[in-house]
Amino acid sequence: MIRNLLSFLKLKPALAVGFLFSVSSLLFGTWVASIPGIKYRLGFNDGSLGLSLLLSPLGAITGMLLSTRVFSKVTLGRWMMAGYIAICLIMVLQINSANRPMFWACLYSYGLFSFLNGVSSNATVNILEKKYNRFMMSTCHGMYSLGGAVSAGLAAALFAFHIASGVQILVVAAVIVVIIFSNRKHLLSNDHIIHSRSNFKFPSLTILGISFICMVSFMAEGCVADWSALYFKERLNAPHVLLSLGYAGFSVAMTVGRLNGDHLIARIGSKKIVIAGCLLAASGFLTVVLSPFIGLAIFGYMMIGFGCCCIVPVLFSASANIPGVSTVEGYAMVTTGGLIGFLTGPSVIGFISERANLSRALSLLILMELAAAIAAWQNPFLVKRDLAVKEELPFDEQIY
Repeated sequence: MIRNLLSFLKLKPALAVGFLFSVSSLLFGTWVASIPGIKYRLGFNDGSLGLSLLLSPLGAITGMLLSTRVFSKVTLGRWMMAGYIAICLIMVLQINSANRPMFWACLYSYGLFSFLNGVSSNATVNILEKKYNRFMMSTCHGMYSLGGAVSAGLAAALFAFHIASGVQILVVAAVIVVIIFSNRKHLLSNDHIIHSRSNFKFPSLTILGISFICMVSFMAEGCVADWSALYFKERLNAPHVLLSLGYAGFSVAMTVGRLNGDHLIARIGSKKIVIAGCLLAASGFLTVVLSPFIGLAIFGYMMIGFGCCCIVPVLFSASANIPGVSTVEGYAMVTTGGLIGFLTGPSVIGFISERANLSRALSLLILMELAAAIAAWQNPFLVKRDLAVKEELPFDEQIY
């Protein structure tokens, strides 16, 4: 992992884009910590706040519909500069919202810009992979995971010094904007226009298969985030101080796996990585469900993290290389599956848990991961990208 990360850090154009992956998670840590204060200040109850938060995915869906037009006119570099600075400003306004309409507008705008930012950054990484003859998508997604860990710790430290979240986000956003401007040379050098069709065509079974795997992966991540602490409390009777350790183990495994993922993908191959990842995640959920004590359950969540870590980077790279489909369309089709999984997964688990129990509800993820493994095994496109990469320089011989 250290060797892979050091080689990535030496590649300044890639590092500049990799930092952008961490921007969203750096902002997100402060945002999560600010939610209780916003709920009290704007007079929300749990139900009204939950409905309000749905505005972000609605904005993301709007971004998906606008993406082909935007990236047929704006270069990737210019959008990355403007888009990531925009979400910094939006988050500052969102956390410091004076009223509900302002808060709702910010939620919607953040979802819209976040989706378009995701298109620009993932498409740029795909271009850089081809330019420098090496995988780097997993490392960039590892930067996102690393940013989340940093933001969570930073928010806790600043709250310890009684610094309000409204001030915290100003500091974090200002630092991010300065770093983005310092990297403007590398970012603006990505002057590609992604040519897109005016309308989406119905996706093929190959694309639907990749989208389904993405849906399952996002569903797993969302369910771990939303239900792991409750599972520890209700099923394992864990003390309060241990409730977050399941998600912590998952997050650490995700970060370590992603930072090491590009090397593994180059050596093992995309298809084998996805199949093995789905099977490992299924084994992790099985371990959690059957675990009689906390330590084994934490190990199960770590298995899920290691299983899921490389799946999404592989799928995002695949989405940009689908024959006959533009990068924007491919990314939008695959990400749609992810959005569906992330939005519906935790709700489905809650619905089943209410009528049975949480262990049986989480067992659904075992079946879903196994189905995703079968979809990956039967998907022909995950092999095509590896055949192209095999013609490139070996990982140890790449020149930076």
